[in-house]
Amino acid sequence: MIVVRNSIVWVLQESILLADWRLSVASRYLRAGAGDKLTSFTSMISGLGLVLAVAILTIVLSVMNGFEKELRERVLGVLPHGIVSLPDGDLEALGKELLSHRSVIAIAPLLEGSGLLLANGRMAGILVSGVDPDRESQVSILDEFFIQGSMHDLTSQRFSLAIGKRLAEDLNVAIGDSVNFVSPEVQMSLVGPLPTSRRFTIAAIFAAGADVDKTQVYTSVEALSRLQKGRGSVGFRLLTSDLFDAPEIVRQLIVTSKQRIYGSSWTQRYGNLHGAIHMQKKTMFLMLMLLVAVAAFNVVSNLMMVVKEKAGDIAIIRTMGASTNAVRIIFIMHGVLVGAVGVTIGLVLGTGLALIIDDVVLTMDGVLKLGLMDEYFIQYLPVDIRLEDILLIAVSSLAICFIATIYPAGKAAKANPVEALQYES
Repeated sequence: MIVVRNSIVWVLQESILLADWRLSVASRYLRAGAGDKLTSFTSMISGLGLVLAVAILTIVLSVMNGFEKELRERVLGVLPHGIVSLPDGDLEALGKELLSHRSVIAIAPLLEGSGLLLANGRMAGILVSGVDPDRESQVSILDEFFIQGSMHDLTSQRFSLAIGKRLAEDLNVAIGDSVNFVSPEVQMSLVGPLPTSRRFTIAAIFAAGADVDKTQVYTSVEALSRLQKGRGSVGFRLLTSDLFDAPEIVRQLIVTSKQRIYGSSWTQRYGNLHGAIHMQKKTMFLMLMLLVAVAAFNVVSNLMMVVKEKAGDIAIIRTMGASTNAVRIIFIMHGVLVGAVGVTIGLVLGTGLALIIDDVVLTMDGVLKLGLMDEYFIQYLPVDIRLEDILLIAVSSLAICFIATIYPAGKAAKANPVEALQYES
């Protein structure tokens, strides 16, 4: 029974294909053989151009999606969505105010500073955050990235640091080693002002795969407050329900607070990250326009060559009673078929390359020592292949191919069959 049903379906499909002779002619042009070398060559070039355009677009879009995903889930999972500080007042009351806001999920104490780390004759400028190890996990995913020790090791002794893997490599230090932290705060002495310095012990090392690995260190609130001699402004780190609403949430907290507080969001503090998102969108738009233009140019060039070479065929079809509209449809179908084949192969090729591009780039970077990702906030090439983007690329490319076929198909329909047959003879 199943065999009979499949046979009926096959017969119906073949009948439909044969009934629409225009599709049959268009597909025959697509399968041009050795006798149609010019048509075959132009079709191949057109197809390859479309394949490369779609493949590159797929890769670029997947990498941009990967950067956006990593920014959301990794970088801004480590860095604060927002910070609210209280120079003087009731911290406990402020904490209750913050948590009462519907968009604030959690808070944790935070004290910030900056300075230099010195070790083994090397120096690095860093940002230091004083945190409460017991509450930091409520607002940060940093615990997921510790490769040695943990945030709770900051309480093992009074002056301990958690530093990034890249910073540890730059300073050539490991767990248990000591480093000197030099603060910009100065203290007066008999010989004049001197910078404040303190010896810290490395208690933990993390590797988030981002810029924080070489610029950010963590210690306890108590240790940093003692180093700053109480001159720092203690506040709270915020975890919001939507990180892109963080600027408005911080503004609302400042306006509605009963105390005089200051605040900033991640868009103000880490403007390069915010700009990276917009740059990705602009680049994606530019790449899409450029690649679509290349694809459209290839399709138009191919069809113009096909129309010229098939002038005799067009004339014969016209003399057999075909209308100008039928001729137009034949070449539109041919262009769309070329586009469909190119888009399909391009999507498969682009998806495959996107899956391995990170390994390829890392291998090249390691062998040639190029440092390709050193200046970016993520030190690897993330990839996020999304079905909706694949569909967008396919539909957009096919739409452009269809539009590109209109002019050449119109030229074919307007061709004079008498003149074409005269030259053929």
